[in-house]
Amino acid sequence: MNKRIKLRTLLIGGLITLLFLVLVGRVYFVQVVRADFWYEKAKEAWTTSENIPAARGTITDREGNVLAMDVAGFTVAVNPKVVNELGLADQIASKFNLLLGKPESELRDILTKKNKKGEFYLQREVRSEGWKIDKELADRVEAFKQQLRQQTGEKDVGIYLIEDQKRFYPKNTMASHVLGYLNKAGDAVNGLELSLDRYLRGTDGKIKYERDGNRVKLADGDVEYVPAKDGSNVALTIDTEIQYYIEKAIKDTYDKSQPRSITAIAADPNTMEILGMATLPNFNPNVYWETPEGADFNYAIKGLIEPGSTFKIATLAAAVEEGIFNPDETYKSGSITIAGSPLRDYNRVGWGEISYLEGLKRSSNVAFIKLGYEKMKNETFMNYIRNFGFGQKTGIELNGEVSGSVAATYATEKATLTFGQGRVQVTPIQQVAAVAAVANGGKLMQPHLVKEITDPATKKVVKVEPKVVRQVISSESARKVGEYLETVVSDQEIGTGKNAYIEGYRVAGKTGTAQKVIDGKYDDEKYVVSFIGYAPVEDPKIVVYVVVDEPIDRFAGGGSVAAPVFKEIVLQSLRHMGVAPNNAVKPAEGNKELSVTAPDMTELKVAQAAEELRSRVLGYEVVGKGDTVLQQIPKAGTNIAPSQRIYLVTEQRDKLEVPNVRGLSLRDAVEVCSLLGMRCVTEGQGFVKQQILATAKGERFLKLVLEPPGEPAPPAAPADGAAADEAAAQPGPAETDG
Repeated sequence: MNKRIKLRTLLIGGLITLLFLVLVGRVYFVQVVRADFWYEKAKEAWTTSENIPAARGTITDREGNVLAMDVAGFTVAVNPKVVNELGLADQIASKFNLLLGKPESELRDILTKKNKKGEFYLQREVRSEGWKIDKELADRVEAFKQQLRQQTGEKDVGIYLIEDQKRFYPKNTMASHVLGYLNKAGDAVNGLELSLDRYLRGTDGKIKYERDGNRVKLADGDVEYVPAKDGSNVALTIDTEIQYYIEKAIKDTYDKSQPRSITAIAADPNTMEILGMATLPNFNPNVYWETPEGADFNYAIKGLIEPGSTFKIATLAAAVEEGIFNPDETYKSGSITIAGSPLRDYNRVGWGEISYLEGLKRSSNVAFIKLGYEKMKNETFMNYIRNFGFGQKTGIELNGEVSGSVAATYATEKATLTFGQGRVQVTPIQQVAAVAAVANGGKLMQPHLVKEITDPATKKVVKVEPKVVRQVISSESARKVGEYLETVVSDQEIGTGKNAYIEGYRVAGKTGTAQKVIDGKYDDEKYVVSFIGYAPVEDPKIVVYVVVDEPIDRFAGGGSVAAPVFKEIVLQSLRHMGVAPNNAVKPAEGNKELSVTAPDMTELKVAQAAEELRSRVLGYEVVGKGDTVLQQIPKAGTNIAPSQRIYLVTEQRDKLEVPNVRGLSLRDAVEVCSLLGMRCVTEGQGFVKQQILATAKGERFLKLVLEPPGEPAPPAAPADGAAADEAAAQPGPAETDG
């Protein structure tokens, strides 16, 4: 018995010793051999990391006015467990339906949702209506939350606001097609937000640190920190003031003519910087989910149209460069037969035997068929068209630009191409680039929207320089084309562009009216009407294109609908740019829009007077620092030129500073001096070209250097038949001012 007990004791002791040795070996293996591995595992357990979001770069206009920026956004979340314990589900669903616009049925589903274990969730976000809301709406949600706290006496009522960042567009719909937008997930969708995303987005950072059981950071714990790299800031070529002029002008016509769309582009022809670009209908990127179908379509770079007679500028430029355009040479207008098919002018019967210059003024299709088809080889003509950039993308910094197409196989196609109809489709931005090439001395330039990109960390600035694509025509040919196009506007008897005339400025331009192809056939009820031009002719500062797709009036033309929009945009833009109305070409007889009556602005608040004058397309300058108009120059009821400024005086004489009087007539400049109680010394005659403030013998005086306007344009020769604005009165592409 004793022997068995000893054996059992030895056996058990041996087993215990063996287990102890195994345990010690395991501990040694874990704590010594695998110490580093398990240390890292333990470290992971008490280490946490947080993402540091990078700020997206701002987008500004050329003067630094913010167009897109990051602001605080808030996401609404709920705790279904707490909400249902307090019995608040119905009340919250009803209130959130009013605040966020989310259906009550969907809200109740969020508030009563349970997991697979049959337990209420602890947190659910109210998407998408409650996702990244603005502070104003977040404050209303917070107020409701406080109301529930008072009602229940509970601190936690199951409603939370999670602070985040959201994209904000301070000017709402302004330049929406240019800017594009970010969706609530932070993804760029279109516009410059998408095409420049790699510059704007930046790189998120992170912080990794050690914490205790209460999730409090350990004071002596390791910290790993990678800073966020904020996105670059982008300054555009857009001028907010010119963008405003464009959007207001096209809105007025959009409301009146009710077209499918209307687009306008303004650019500096010397650099091809886009100064403004807009399309209606548009959208508000702050509430992009409310965008009507098709309203986010950027017609300026994606819209394909048969351009009609605005395309004749390219034909004219080619003819001048080839030396085949003689303005005094005559031809028989009305119709011409090409390969057995008659092609006609828009009035069908023509104007008899007229000069080619008159044919340009009247927008005669026959004149351009003779120039581009009969007098020029097709290969030569097509080379000019391609060199002007048609049929290829311009390279503007926007995704989705289309290249269009230009083709002509049959004789009639080659003939109709000369006046912009048939097998030709172009985009508005191509038209602007081509006409800018005429305005700037013959250089086709790449249009661009980005002026500079700045890295916020290093402050390094990358400037976008103007890019010349190619020389299309000589500078001398471009000058001649500009002078010929000027007569289209300045001839108030027969010029189809007469409604674009601006007193005090030399304007060159061309109208266009093209029938649309519907189901493979030209529709005599639907037209695209347009106007393109630039000013001042002697030193172009701005080129503007206006295209109206399907105005409600089937008899509307480019001269009657688009030209007045062009005029309004250019007039206000030139004033804004400080281009004085000198070297003006007086119109031929018959212009009935040479003056307007100055409205009465006295006793109005400055802001109210300014808005009233802007709505009337009248320039103004505020003199003084007051907030009410005490006096105005010229006085109310005075007949003034549309280009003349109105001075709004807001302080007494002894407090006034000398305003800018360049561009005023001598009479009005002297009246300003009288208002200031200052002696006026003049040199020359006409309009004020330069002003110099000087002092002599203790007396302050203003020296005005005046310069007369340019010589008047020669009167137009009488033509057979009544002068008419281009109209779409007859069917068929060759029978319209195409």
